[in-house]
This record gives sequence, C-alpha cells and structure tokens, in this order.
Amino acid sequence: MGHCLISESSIPGELPPPPPRDFFGRDELIEKIVGLALAENPTPIALIGAGGIGKTSIALTILHDSRVEQRFGDNRRFIRCDQFHPSPSHFLRRLSKVIGAGIENPEDLAALRPFLSSKDMIIVLDNAESILDPQGTGSQDIHDMVEELSRFRNICLCITSRNFMVPPDCEVLEIPTLSIEAGRDTFYRICKHREQTDLVNDILEQLDFHPLSVTLLATVTQYNRWDANRLAKEWGGRRTGMLHTRHKGSLAATIGPPPDSPTFQELGPNARGLLEVIAFFPQGVKEDNFDWLFPTISDGINILDTLCTLSLTYQSDGYITMLAPLRDHLCPKDPTSPPLLCMAKESYFTRLSVILYPEKPGFGGGQWIRSEDANVEHLLDVFTTINADSDDVWDACVGFMKHLHWHKGRLVMLRPKIEGLPDDHRSKPECLLWLAQLFSSVGNHAERKQLLTQVLKLQRERGDDHQVALTLGHLSDANRQIGLFEEGILQAKEALEIYKHLGDTVEAECLGNLATVLFAGGQLDAAEEAASRAISLLPEKGEQYLACQCHRLFGDIYGSKDNTEKAAHHYEVALGIASSFNWHDQLFWIHFRSALLSSKQDSFDDAGAHLECAKSHALGDPFRLGTAAVSQALIWCQQGRLEDAKFEALRAVDIAEKLGAAQLLEMCRRVLEDIDSSCSEQSTESALQLQ
Repeated sequence: MGHCLISESSIPGELPPPPPRDFFGRDELIEKIVGLALAENPTPIALIGAGGIGKTSIALTILHDSRVEQRFGDNRRFIRCDQFHPSPSHFLRRLSKVIGAGIENPEDLAALRPFLSSKDMIIVLDNAESILDPQGTGSQDIHDMVEELSRFRNICLCITSRNFMVPPDCEVLEIPTLSIEAGRDTFYRICKHREQTDLVNDILEQLDFHPLSVTLLATVTQYNRWDANRLAKEWGGRRTGMLHTRHKGSLAATIGPPPDSPTFQELGPNARGLLEVIAFFPQGVKEDNFDWLFPTISDGINILDTLCTLSLTYQSDGYITMLAPLRDHLCPKDPTSPPLLCMAKESYFTRLSVILYPEKPGFGGGQWIRSEDANVEHLLDVFTTINADSDDVWDACVGFMKHLHWHKGRLVMLRPKIEGLPDDHRSKPECLLWLAQLFSSVGNHAERKQLLTQVLKLQRERGDDHQVALTLGHLSDANRQIGLFEEGILQAKEALEIYKHLGDTVEAECLGNLATVLFAGGQLDAAEEAASRAISLLPEKGEQYLACQCHRLFGDIYGSKDNTEKAAHHYEVALGIASSFNWHDQLFWIHFRSALLSSKQDSFDDAGAHLECAKSHALGDPFRLGTAAVSQALIWCQQGRLEDAKFEALRAVDIAEKLGAAQLLEMCRRVLEDIDSSCSEQSTESALQLQ
C-alpha cells in the first residue's frame, strides 16, 4: 500500500472527551439514537440544530452510554471538525490520527479502508457544517468521503451539524429546545441550593429553554452569587448581552451567523438584513407575504430556505422565525436604520392605508391582517415611541385598528399611547374612535362609551359637524348596548338633525342607527318607521351594506312582533346581500338571529343548522364564539338538554369575563338562571341585543 501500518497497541487512537455532567430532558432521544447505533448494521445518524441546542452534549452522552461502550469498547471516536482547515487532506490526516490507523498523511480514503473495515467503531463528526459546507473549497471531496464512511457496515457514523447537508442515508434528527422541566432542572442544578421562583422561570421561558442560554444564565448567576431579584434586574437591563462568562465565552459567538461560512457569505448582504427583520418581528416573516413585504428582493425565498438549512431560522406554521436568544442578539438596536426593516415598515404602512369599507374594492384583501397583526402591532408600538411626531405612524395606527375592527376584532396595547397624545394632536380623535370600535368588537361597550365621550368632546371643540354626528351615532349604539335606550335615542336624533344637510346616504345611515336603538328600547313601530325611511333613501345601486343591516333589523322587528314569515323573508334578503360580498360579520349575525327565530318556533334542527353556519363565519373571533355559545345554551335549554346547556353557558361566561363583555355576561347569567328554573322567551328576546 506504500504505507507502514503501526500496530493497534502502539497507536491506540483518541478516546472521546467526557460526557456532560448537567444533562436533562433527552432520555427518549438518547434511547432512539442508542437503538440506531446498536443495530446489526448501524444506521448513520445526523443531529441537526441551531448553535447551543445541545448536539455535542447528546453525542458525547451517546459515546459514554454503557451499552455503546460495551459494543464498541475503545473504538469510540470523536472528531471536532471546526478545529482543522476544511480541506480533504486535513480531514484525512485528522481521521487517521483519531481512529489510530497509523497513516501519517493518507492521500485518500482508500488508504484507510483496511483499518476502517477491521473492527466495529462509532465515529462522531462534531460541528460537521465546517467541512460539509457546499460552497467551501474541496467540500465535494469531503462530502464524498463522509458519505463513504456512512456506508461501512461496521461503523456507526454520527454527525452533528447546523446544516442539513449530510449524506442521504443518515437518519436526520432535528434537536429541539429543552422541555420546561428540563430547562429548570438544568438551571437549578448549576445554581445549587436555590428555590424555584417565578422571576427565574419567566426568564428561562423568554430564552425558549435553549440549552446553552440556560447554562450560561445559571453559570453567570452562580459566579456572581445573584439572588432572583438581582438576576431579574440584570436581565431587564442587558438581556442576552449578560450571557457571557470568561471561561465559556459568549452566547453571541456560539449561536450567531457563522462568519466563515461560505454558504452564508454567498447569500450576500440581504441575508443578514433578513435575519434582522426576522429577529425584529415577534412572528418572524410569513413566507406567503414575502413578495409584498420585500418587493425588490427577487431571490428572497431561496435566502429564507438557506437560512433554515443553516439552522439560523426555522419554519413554524408558515412563518420563518428563530429561537429567542438569537432573536434577542440579532434584533437591531436602531430600528430606523436597517434598509430591509425600513422596507418592511413601508410595505406594512402602504397596506394599512387602503380605505376599508365593505363595499370598497380591496375590502376582502384586508384579511391579511389576521396573520400579520402581532407584527404590525409591534412595529407601531416601536415607532410610536421613537417617531411619535410622524403623521404617517399615526395614520398607520388608525389603519391598523380599522383592519382589526373589520377582520380580527381584538384589543391592542396602544391605548396608553393614544390617550397620552395632546388633545390638539391631529390624529387623536380618529385614533380614539377606532380604539372605541375595537372595544365594540369584543363586546365591552362601557369602555367604548368612555372613549367615544372623549372623541365627542374633541370634535365639538374642533367644530367638525360631520365627525360630531358620526361620533353621536357610535355613542347612540354604545348606549343601546349598555341598555341606556333613552340616552341613545336622543343622541341618534341629534346626529340625524346634523346629518340632514350632509346628504341622503348619510341621513339613511343615521336613520338606521335610530331604528336600531328604538327597537332595542321596545319601540317597535317607531323602529319600523325609521328603518323604512332609511331604506327609501338608499340608491338602487350602492350602499348594500347599509341595506343588509336594515333588512336584518326588519327581521328582528318582525320576529319580536311574532310575524315569523316576514322576519324570515327579511333575513333571507339580508343573507342574499351578505353572501354576494362574503361579509363574514353580517353573515354571522344573520345566521345567529335566524337561529333564535327558529328556536322560538321550536324548529331546533333549523336553529342548530343556522348556528353552525354562524360559527363558520366567526373566524375565531372570541366575542362571536361566546355569543354563539350562549345561543347554543339557550336552544339546548329550550330542548331540555340542561347539562349540555350549562356547559355551553359556562364556556360563554369564561369568554365574556376575559373580554369584559358585560352584556354577553349578563345574557349568560340569564340563561344559567333559566337552566336552574325554566326557559323563558325573555332570554331569547334579550339575545337579540347582543350586537
């Protein structure tokens, strides 16, 4: 062979480093890997995951497992691939030395084959991404050698790597973060004699229970003898910047983008920019929305795929996101500087500027907010702080709340900032108005009224009659929902007087508001007259949304008058209009009311069918789902299914309490009272006031 083989006794090779001392939560994974290693023909294994996720610790634990030690004896080998130059010659030299082959400078793997095939052995190639990077010099030759190693029947090859570029025969195991229990066990094993506290556990949760982060946090805490309060204070000020020890190094150096990775460098400057964007947004980046978020990046999806391949990011429910410690490390300190983050901001703001009204073009397209709301809210929270004087930021804030109102009714965390604006700020009244509408979406009309009262005061001071009338209309509806019908009627009439000189369509909308509050107050004939006047003022084409609302109101009125035939007719007309536009909000309430009408007639099958349709149009909205639950409870109560009814009513109570939806909560209590006594029509009539 041209080489002099040295006897096994004179060159024993290298034994692996010792196993980790603090190692929790990987029992099932260890058992699976040991099973693969001990098979008659061992399966090559690839442990893939982000930096600091515990791949090396798992590999060393396997090498020192008593069963593995019994099978392979001293032929358990461990090679750190990031400790030599990534070239075929260096790889062969290191492999020969570690396994004890005795060949000083092998020219190729053929020189080592006799030794490699002579005995059972397990070889770990640790940090193999440094030699298997497809963009690296000589990487194809090294990849071919590693692939050949994986095919030896007597060798169990185990690869740990950040990337997925491993031989195709490998059993690829993606390494997850620690479980909650394992993360806590790791921290408190290092920080001896410490009792568990919520302060520490919250920080561990914010670290995603990332193993290296937990270990560094515990080590820093132990070195400095910090108690829980001091640790929480340091974390609040420095976060992952504090995860640095003199002996173990820093978290940033371990988990960050590898500066010497040819594949990462090949991606160009957009790669780091996208990492900053993914780190900034709590949801990361949604793949389906990438093209409109970054219109100038043509190869963005390929970059995202490569970042996932390098274990810098991962896919989760259609989003590209990253582990919390890496996010904290990469998040830009000045969000106004990174070009790609600024591009994403402008893309979001442009989409938020679209005028949303059910009959306007693009209304359905506004549903993008359902998947991007957390990102947009975080963006606005940051920029209303650092750029509070920008009109664009507050216009975007209004647009955001409009989108939520129409497509994902929920509250926002921006209220303190909005209320803190000076009264003469251009955007304050409109921001307060749409904030009030969000409280309406979740059924909290007391808070809605409080906000609208502020808006009315500001608009009266500014002398804007149109906005005064608009606000009065909203206030009228809020008072209707609270049960202050007389106050609501007076406000609707005042708004109507203002509207009379502003145009027929606007007057029709105000008449619709008046009809609604008159109906709620029990003035059925007056409500019918006002609704009829509103319908007469509508043009033959256009204003279908208002027409739909009016027909729905007619259904309510005639249902209360026990004219079920007319009520059903108007619900059908409203249903036809709403279906043609796919207005989920209207479709929900039409089916909800139709269910109540059917239940009054003891047509429980029809009621159930309508209620299922209503749920399908709730789109996960908690208030609507709570409303559907209490309606279901009411119907089952009437059928005598009291146990089922109580379960649904209690579920609705839980939703109502979380939302602060007083009227829904009151409705739930009435139904629960009915369950304990006997069902009454009063509950059915009251349910009509829920929207």
